[in-house]
Amino acid sequence: MPTQQALRHMPSKKSLLVKQAPLNWDVPALIAGVDEAGRGPLAGPVFAAAVILDDLVPNPGLADSKKLSAKQRQHVYDHIKANAIAFCVAQASVEEIDRLNILQATMLAMQRAVKGLRLKPGKVLIDGNRIPVLDMLAEAIVKGDAKVPSISAASILAKVERDRWCESIDEEFPHYGFAKHKGYGTAAHLSALSKLGPTHWHRKSFAPVAKWLHQHEQVS
Repeated sequence: MPTQQALRHMPSKKSLLVKQAPLNWDVPALIAGVDEAGRGPLAGPVFAAAVILDDLVPNPGLADSKKLSAKQRQHVYDHIKANAIAFCVAQASVEEIDRLNILQATMLAMQRAVKGLRLKPGKVLIDGNRIPVLDMLAEAIVKGDAKVPSISAASILAKVERDRWCESIDEEFPHYGFAKHKGYGTAAHLSALSKLGPTHWHRKSFAPVAKWLHQHEQVS
């Protein structure tokens, strides 16, 4: 039998109902970095990559992909693919961009990249200020490609893959200069668009392409 003094220190049934162990939502787990490439261009799919780095393997040269030369990106790209725990590059098509809008298509590409990882991460860190719908913890980090190694790695994979796509399309449509401008609305690209019209890879919902289509619909 507990003594009278012990009874005074025992929690009541009421207090037992409200006492809970604190929950730590940021538990140790595999962390994936996610970034995109190709939101701004007038043509082509938008690419996204998800990368889970191995913390035990150094990754020299990791940086925002835009701050690296093409040669530097290629070197780091090869290192990431050889040493990452898991990675996946995915895309959303031109048709999906025109149907959903570029923001939602980018979120879709990010979802596909995360889902395509061979290991499911416990948390996802995403460059920017928007988070796609995912079935795990996720955090958006503004300028994350310059702050978080796994996001930097994702930015490099996505950029290299999209640049390669542009180079392959340049062979199909050599007069547009895709290998140089990578689909962005440069003066050379806009000039080719004006003279030759859009290809089936151009995003019809983007203003310069939509303008050309509207003008030529009126003429016809």
